[in-house]
Amino acid sequence: MLQLGEYNTLTILRETDPGLFLGDSEENEVLLPNRYKPESYQIGDSIDVFIYLDNEERPVATTDEPFITLNTFAFLECSAVTKYGAFMDWGLVKQLFVPFKEQARPMKQGNWYIVYLYLDDKTNRLVGSSKSNRFLSNDTLSVEKFDEVDILVTHITDKGANAIINGKHKGLIYLEDIFEDIRTGDKIKAFVKKIRHDNKVDLVLQSPGYRSIEPNAQYVLEELKAAGGFLALHDKSDPEAIKNELGLSKKSFKKAIGSLYKNKAIRIKEDGIELIS
Repeated sequence: MLQLGEYNTLTILRETDPGLFLGDSEENEVLLPNRYKPESYQIGDSIDVFIYLDNEERPVATTDEPFITLNTFAFLECSAVTKYGAFMDWGLVKQLFVPFKEQARPMKQGNWYIVYLYLDDKTNRLVGSSKSNRFLSNDTLSVEKFDEVDILVTHITDKGANAIINGKHKGLIYLEDIFEDIRTGDKIKAFVKKIRHDNKVDLVLQSPGYRSIEPNAQYVLEELKAAGGFLALHDKSDPEAIKNELGLSKKSFKKAIGSLYKNKAIRIKEDGIELIS
């Protein structure tokens, strides 16, 4: 099945006056217009193309690389505003449409916005939205403390820089943790500094710099010291107990204490782990 808004690897089926017809394993076909034809090719070759809808709402292929793909976010410029809505420059001939109802605030020509690309179920059209919160959730997090993540900076406030984490979650870099120039639209690497009880995620831009090969080992070591040298947790502890106490998965915790035990930093006892002085 041809995937709108995504890259597809297709087979060159035949050459026609308008361009090359490409097909998938399910015998679906799409036109690659002449302007996008590769310099050299043979019938039967595979080719990677992006598929979207042309001005007549027909699927069409292109070898141009858009600034955004399906179910992702990007920082895009508004190229025009009409009575129907706004149009964004996303790197393709046909502009990306953002209806008024999908604008977090009224868009203006020449301004830049964080936009999410989705496929409208009713019209089967690719549509943009600047209402990013609709597509983000921190209810169930896929990141842990100290994880390296990809972020997109969405806006700067008096608290710090708000960001989208791995295209899924919301996070914040507090002002006191910002030591470089960052701006809305920046795509950069960051690290999870802290996960709060309400699943709000604190981020930092610099690696926490933990010395152990296992990134969580130094964290567990510091928690041990803060607890007076003993934690009532071990490799057979309940996963929820580990999560509540340290904010780590059982797998991450076991790797951490394994590293500490190997380095002779702790003893693993029946009722917990103990720091070796």
